[in-house]
Amino acid sequence: MATYVLMTKLTPQVVSDPSRRRQYGREWKQAVDRLCPGIKWLAHYALLGPYDFLDIYEAPDEETAAKVSMITHANGAQKAESWPAIPYVRFLDLAREVGEGL
Repeated sequence: MATYVLMTKLTPQVVSDPSRRRQYGREWKQAVDRLCPGIKWLAHYALLGPYDFLDIYEAPDEETAAKVSMITHANGAQKAESWPAIPYVRFLDLAREVGEGL
């Protein structure tokens, strides 16, 4: 399975009511688990910066990763981006292959 990083920025409406944050999170997670059963969650972080959350997960394909972003948008995200993540050792292998081919 491929690894993805989900960067999420919540809407002002969701952020304005901290008492409902846990409920929003549960609803989002239930929707993702129901609609994307192949997802394996690796990490979940709250951030202090331009994004509110960072999630690292494995998905069977890019279509499933796209669904995760769509579900995130539908559940209170102003911005949700799923980025493919390549393990560094594999990245070095790819760089070597490119360098040898030039």
